[in-house]
Amino acid sequence: MISQPMLTMLAKNQDHFLIPAEKVANVQVDNKLNHAFLVLTKVRYSKIPVLDADSKFIGLLSMPMITDTMLGLDDIDVSQLSQHYVGEVCERDVATVENPYDIELILHLLVDDPFLPVVSREGDFTGIVTRREMMKSFNYVVHNFEREPQLIKQGEVNENLTLKK
Repeated sequence: MISQPMLTMLAKNQDHFLIPAEKVANVQVDNKLNHAFLVLTKVRYSKIPVLDADSKFIGLLSMPMITDTMLGLDDIDVSQLSQHYVGEVCERDVATVENPYDIELILHLLVDDPFLPVVSREGDFTGIVTRREMMKSFNYVVHNFEREPQLIKQGEVNENLTLKK
């Protein structure tokens, strides 16, 4: 459990956690893999969200998921990309979070993933929370905690937090 003083400071930057959907590269579930290959190559991200025609979150797509379809026993067959769709190869069992965020859950999940999709209860893709933004917030906390006297007072009575006096 995160101590309340730390959680309070982490949450100060919560408005910056979300990178809105309109700024996030994505592909449609019914795009052909050759299109997805071009998108991933151009944006240079390790994974991108997969959406349906109504902007509902479907899953994530990575370059290895695409290239696996091209690999034969002895050769690479690029023509396979135009014969398959994103929905056939994307990862669908993906951890997502809702806004407002559970910061503790996000911190745990970002240990293994560079970003988390943010999805509404209705399944709408609203953006991503990145490890980078969370690290910037954590950096703020560790460099400014002692400048927040009201939080230090709270921390002195919290057994989960050790403070120097």
